[in-house]
Amino acid sequence: MSISGDRGTADTAAGGATAPEATSVGEPAGVSPVFVSNIAEFLGYLSVERGATGNTIDAYRRDLDGYATFMTRRGVPTARDVDRDDVTAYVAALVRLELAPTTVQRRVSTVKSFHKFLVREGLTEHHPTADVPLPKTPQHLPDVLSIDQADLLLSQPFPDGPAGMRDRTILEVLYGCGLRASELAGLDVTDLELERGFLRVFGKGGKERLVPIAGAAIGALREYLERGRPYLRPATSRTAQDPDAVFLSVRGRRLTRQSVFDIVRRYGRVVGLDVHPHTLRHSFATHLLEGGADLRALQEMLGHADISTTQVYTHVDRRHLREEYLSTHPRAGLR
Repeated sequence: MSISGDRGTADTAAGGATAPEATSVGEPAGVSPVFVSNIAEFLGYLSVERGATGNTIDAYRRDLDGYATFMTRRGVPTARDVDRDDVTAYVAALVRLELAPTTVQRRVSTVKSFHKFLVREGLTEHHPTADVPLPKTPQHLPDVLSIDQADLLLSQPFPDGPAGMRDRTILEVLYGCGLRASELAGLDVTDLELERGFLRVFGKGGKERLVPIAGAAIGALREYLERGRPYLRPATSRTAQDPDAVFLSVRGRRLTRQSVFDIVRRYGRVVGLDVHPHTLRHSFATHLLEGGADLRALQEMLGHADISTTQVYTHVDRRHLREEYLSTHPRAGLR
């Protein structure tokens, strides 16, 4: 779907200029050097002052390149020339592209942060997005496994050998500790405090937290470290084993986030489940709440900066309570 971004003309749903996307990574085509410089300064601030990761910086760059391209095609030469109507037109264009509501919200949030930065740094005097609300996103509950489904996934037969031992440990640690795929892939041997029953985890923005590990998860991890990890390197390999990474490929290299996704989905398909690492993270959180865990403790374990992010699991828990009520109360099904 195409849109027109011209100032003073009605945006159309078909025909016209290209959608508000960056044409390439780096400097967007036709955008003024001042606009490009402002974006670079903002990204530098995120990197140096906020400690944003490379992936986060890339995401902000893509959003802002698209925003700058849209404004340029609309006839707005620099960021300081943007007014509220221009921002409103940009939001409307994103909505007409039928992007996911969360994507629209993220891009608008990026633009608001960008203009707020420009005002704070004295690069412009007005904030055109100050009173532009973030588009509402429909709340949806995360996908979770039932306890029986989690048991089915984790109790299936795993292949003999180091790789099978590693895969079982990956599933146990994701479900037993609620880690993100990137956090699990980033674990170093020095991050394991198994005698104390903790993992040192580095989450979004490099923020460090301690996550408890016990039971099946710590048992699988200990077995893998002793009998699996030392053998994850073919005899013919010319590369040495990664000395730091906990989870290794068969070539002895650190597993990537995508590799973790692939492993989880493969074992899910074996037992007829559509599972990804975040499903196990959601299931970890939901099952803890169902067991009576404190919300603040769960927030700490998940590494959420804001407890409102953790509170979505209370809605999942309420759904569980209602299902229990409907299935067990003797008069719940009567009309």
